[in-house]
Amino acid sequence: MTVTYTFDVFASLDGFGAAGGNWTGYWGKQGPELLDHRLALYDEEQRMVFGANTYRAFAQMLASSTEESEVRDPWVTRMRSLPATVVSTTLEEPLDWPDANVVSGDAVDVVARLKKDSDVPLRSHGSLSMNRALMAAGLVDRVQVTLFPVITGQTGLDPIFQGAADFDLELIEHRTLDGQIQELVYRPILHV
Repeated sequence: MTVTYTFDVFASLDGFGAAGGNWTGYWGKQGPELLDHRLALYDEEQRMVFGANTYRAFAQMLASSTEESEVRDPWVTRMRSLPATVVSTTLEEPLDWPDANVVSGDAVDVVARLKKDSDVPLRSHGSLSMNRALMAAGLVDRVQVTLFPVITGQTGLDPIFQGAADFDLELIEHRTLDGQIQELVYRPILHV
């Protein structure tokens, strides 16, 4: 059996996954619909897949946050409670994640095995370079982009698709959250 793999990412309109400067989390645009929808996404049984850098960023962000901070939104807490696989040649167990394991090796090989062996869908939030490689290998079934209504031309960090292969995208779902945030779910097809 092969399960579905979703590459889930937040983006500014100009394609950045984050911003420096005085931007806050969610670029300050989150509302109750977005947060409720994110929580519902993580209510489903699934396994998280992270690259080492994204895992480190999440672990550091959560370790330095308080219970009241937006970093600990209920969906993030729920995501952290899901089983996770961290693809890394540098990290060692135990990880500061309740149900996580480290798998060493090439991400393409690791995820191909996970897709065959897993009983639940796979989801990765972030892990940009890993997911670009997985897309090129045809292992990403869905690209879920939550598009925030901002342009971060001067302060944008982490260009999501910089250096990616070319893809045609088939729109399979879309919704507007809080009257301004777009969630777009695509099936990527390598453009040849």
